[in-house]
Amino acid sequence: MASVFGAAARPLGLREFADIHRYWDGTDGRWVAQVLPGEFYVTREDEVISTILGSCVSTCVRDPDHGLGGLNHFMLPHDPSNSSGGDALRYGCFAVERLINVLVKYGARRERLEIKIFGGGRVIPGMGDVGKANIEFVRDYFATEMLDIGTEDVGGDFARRIRYYPATGRVLVKHLSTQEAPQIAAEETKLQARLSLRPPVGEIDLF
Repeated sequence: MASVFGAAARPLGLREFADIHRYWDGTDGRWVAQVLPGEFYVTREDEVISTILGSCVSTCVRDPDHGLGGLNHFMLPHDPSNSSGGDALRYGCFAVERLINVLVKYGARRERLEIKIFGGGRVIPGMGDVGKANIEFVRDYFATEMLDIGTEDVGGDFARRIRYYPATGRVLVKHLSTQEAPQIAAEETKLQARLSLRPPVGEIDLF
């Protein structure tokens, strides 16, 4: 059954991700899942997973032989309170492990995982280099797990818009202008304040 405006039928998706916002991109001819800070998304479908990163980091992970992949979006490396409550996935220590566990749950094999990392820009003046801490965390995490990072686009003083195609592993990365960075930084600052924390002091195409 087709949707309105010529859109393809919306994929059912995996049950864990019923609350993730998805919309039809007529130009790309695909459904797009929009991932916000503290969220992740896994799919078997030929969809796009999109997010915007300032100092935050996303890991894109897929099993190319199983047709399964996903993306997360975390804000800070560690939760000093060691909480596993509702905000847990905003911390890399929970977000990366959770993404991999769900992929494995649906049939992915750890030895086949294709891993790419993005983000970690220094876009919040005067608040320390949160992005650098996020990058160091995610590199250390995969090194400890003996999983190779195949591709990365991290660091710098700009934000990024990411479009990940799990079916093929393709990633489109747009480096956002300095005019766009303040709004993204302000949103990240509000989210960090909500956590009541002091922040710690392949194939990709640019489009």
